[in-house]
Amino acid sequence: MNTQPKLHRPWRAWVALAEVILAAVAIWLAFPVWDLGVKTLTVHLSDGVVLTSTRNVGSWMAASIGLGLVAALLLTDAVRELLLAIRARHRRKEREADPEGFFEGHLNQA
Repeated sequence: MNTQPKLHRPWRAWVALAEVILAAVAIWLAFPVWDLGVKTLTVHLSDGVVLTSTRNVGSWMAASIGLGLVAALLLTDAVRELLLAIRARHRRKEREADPEGFFEGHLNQA
């Protein structure tokens, strides 16, 4: 009796598609969030000198990097789901005739 759940399920392809779409949305959101973290400051001095500096806000940049990480994890899981939807099959037990179990290996080359 096989008590393990079936891995090969064709509906996993739909899950993979949903994860790819969510990853695309996360990447699409990462760019505007990154732009929120970049602030340009311009100071005009009395002698006519213009000083320009760029300030990076770490919380927005961390959120953008986090969105990229979420997208990467979603794409990785989408590949796994797609592979399980396409070609996961059960393996046959190789040593069913041996009731004691099978140990392949040698201890101390004995």
